[in-house]
Parts: sequence; structure tokens; C-alpha cells
Amino acid sequence: MLRRHTAAGRRAALTALGVLALTGVTTAATAAPPPPAPASTAAQTLGADRPPAAVVRAMERDLKLKPGQAAERLVNEAEAGVRAGRLRNSLGKRFAGAWLRGATSAELAVATTHSNDVSAIQAQGAKAIVVKHPLAELQAVKDKLDKAATSANTRDTPVWYVDVPTNRVVVQAVKQSAATAFIKTAGVQDEGVAVTVSAQRPRPLADLVGGDAYYIEGSARCSIGFSITKDTQQGFASAGHCGNAKDSTTGSNMAAQGTFQASTFPGKDMSWVSTNSTWTATADVEGEGGQRTQVTGSVQALVGSSICRSGSTTGWHCGTIEQHDTSVSYSEGTVDGVTETTVCAEPGDSGGPYISGSQAQGVTSGGSGDCTDGGTTFYQPINPILSDFGLVLKTATAQAGSPAPKDNGTAGTWSAGRVYEAGSTVNHAGLRYQCLQSHQAQGKWSPGATPALWQRM
Repeated sequence: MLRRHTAAGRRAALTALGVLALTGVTTAATAAPPPPAPASTAAQTLGADRPPAAVVRAMERDLKLKPGQAAERLVNEAEAGVRAGRLRNSLGKRFAGAWLRGATSAELAVATTHSNDVSAIQAQGAKAIVVKHPLAELQAVKDKLDKAATSANTRDTPVWYVDVPTNRVVVQAVKQSAATAFIKTAGVQDEGVAVTVSAQRPRPLADLVGGDAYYIEGSARCSIGFSITKDTQQGFASAGHCGNAKDSTTGSNMAAQGTFQASTFPGKDMSWVSTNSTWTATADVEGEGGQRTQVTGSVQALVGSSICRSGSTTGWHCGTIEQHDTSVSYSEGTVDGVTETTVCAEPGDSGGPYISGSQAQGVTSGGSGDCTDGGTTFYQPINPILSDFGLVLKTATAQAGSPAPKDNGTAGTWSAGRVYEAGSTVNHAGLRYQCLQSHQAQGKWSPGATPALWQRM
């Protein structure tokens, strides 16, 4: 947790996490360059063709990019998300994941369990990787580990996740014997689970503009995540470990601000705070040097995509997405479904926003290291926060509609305000569509108008 306590002696220290590299995946022939983009591109839909200057500068600094590479990377990432979504839908049960490579994210890799799919993958301008296990099978193995963690002691096995590029489930452990015991308890000892040994353990990070400080009951500081609305009530989303339901908050100016309406931690790391009439929800996130950037949506980025974070302790920093759907065992309990990144953070940054281009991704949960020597962080994805609590993300373009029931993956009438997962289906204007990228629907993003997000069936 990166929650910073104001009382002396209560500042949480972060510990370093080990880095894993695995091999053994079969690679098909290099794909041809991607086909020309249509007139209405994903980059235009998601605003990646006009990136905020603060995002570009921070990406160049933290990812060590040359001038022009950051802008090129953001466009490539937006377009790759569409191609990956189409392939996910067409490959079905054979789909084994997608990720990006290269300084400008120019290479999209898509994995399948059948060599007959190689030509179809290459036709979408992607590199085909033939692997043994479909993504659904790996997720089922991780689900068994998640279930075992509810009763097992996971102090010495603090992290486990599906590593898509290596086509394996990985358990990070303080010692081999702890990993072996955890894997056996979950009943997955014959499922090819990989183990990486590290002496380090992540801890939660704990400080209406995303990244600004707020204070909880006068004893701790976290960072605002993203502004939201719930019907006519304004507020913001943040991390669950920052406060409990009914806890009061004050703003960075120490003026009365609001009250935690709901908080989940552990299990998930999410909360939302309703604010009083003196605070106005905005689509802004605090960038470098006090400059603000605006959020335009919540389309989930691929593994390998660039991502930037704002926090009230360390400000604005960027890195890349390592993997989604990671489970982390903090001393307070296990949190499932977070995303691991190479972005640094420190105590007080908890709850702060992560964005990819101008798309909201999540709020800071925990991590290791610091912003002097570098570190690893985990964020709670924003879309589950919106769907679990019935919230609507505040975006630069006014969002139409109220929060709709959580998407269950089956066909229904499309509705603004609903969070849709990749692969789910909807009916709209007499036609049926399948979702390409997970996102919260906005009024301007109806299926027929956004081929970057929806594919007609």
C-alpha cells in the first residue's frame, strides 16, 4: 500500500520485487507490416493521435524514447488494441494472449494454440506465436491458486499471475519450498506452474484532480484517482486500503471534502468518496510541472503498452504494463486482478491514477522500490471499480447515461454507462456487435460509431 500516515513513525516502507524472464515459446515467421488504418482510426477514437504534452515528455524521460517516438508509440498501441480484439474474437478458445514489443510498440504479438491460425494472425499485421496452453486454461490454473489463497498462508508467496508472453502461470516466492507448498495446496503441481524466487515482498502504497493529495480522518494521506459521478452525486475513485466506509476526508487544502461511501480491501483494492458541494468533479489528472491532462475514456491497454501515473508524493512517472490479472498477497490479505507495471511509486501515492494516453487504467494499490532507484507497482483496474460501485467516469467529453448493471458477457441492448468486457456481445440499432476492448461505454461510443471498440457480427 502506498498510503502515507502523517504521524511520525507510521510511514510504510516499500520492498523491491524480483524480475522474471522465462523462455520456451515457439515463434512463427515474422508478420508483414500492419495494413493501412481506416479513415476513422482507433487512435482518433481514443485521442491517441493528439497526446497531452505532459504524457509525451514523461514517456520520453522514463522510457528513454527519442523525440517523436512517444507519440508514435501511443498511436501504435491504440491501433494494436483493435487488431488484438478482433483476433481474440475470431480465435475463440484457441486464443492465448496478446502483447506489444519495441520502443514504439510497433510489434503486436498474438498467441494461438494452433498453427493453422498463423496466416489469419499475420493478416491482421501481428506476429504469430504458437503455444501449448490457451489463455482460458492458464486463467483456470490461476483461479485455483486464488481459491487456495483464501485459506493458505501466502506471506512467503506474495505474487502470482498469468505471464502471457511465456504462456505460463508464475508464482513468486521468498523460498522454493513455500512455492512448492502453495502450488500443492492449490492442486496445480502438474500444471507447469513456474516459480521465481525473490527475497522481496510488495506492500500496499498509501496520499478533484487525479493525483492530488487527500487526507483520511486526519491520520493518513492518499491520492485522488479519477473523478466520477453516481447519479447527481460527484466524487472520486481511489484505493480501498486508503479508508473505510464512512471515513471522512479533507482535501489538499485541508478543507472538508467528503466521505467514503464504499471500500473493498483486501480481495480488491477499490473505494469511492462522495464530495460536498464545494468540490467539482473534473476530467483532469495532475501531470508534470502542474500541467493537467484530461481523461477521455477507460479502454484497457494491452500488456507492453506505455502507462503513466500521478501521485501526491512523487508526481508524474511512466513505464510499461507487465501483466494483467495479477494476485498480490499483502500483509493485510490477498488482492486479485491487479495489473503489474514498471512505474515507480512511494508512500502517499496510493489511490492515484494510471493512464495510457488519455485512457484511464486504474488506481495505485501497492508495489516496491522507490522513484530514486526504480521500482514495481500494481494498480487496481478502473473498470471493475466503475461496475462494482455503479459509477460513471468523468471524461473530457460529457458522458451520457447513468451506470448500467455489470456486463455478464451475454447479448443485451447496448447502454451508455455499462462496463463491457472484451468478447461480450450487445444489440444496437437492430444489429449485433462483439466488444473488442474492455471499456465503460459513453454516449458518443455507440457500437456502430466506434469500430475501434465494437465489431459487427
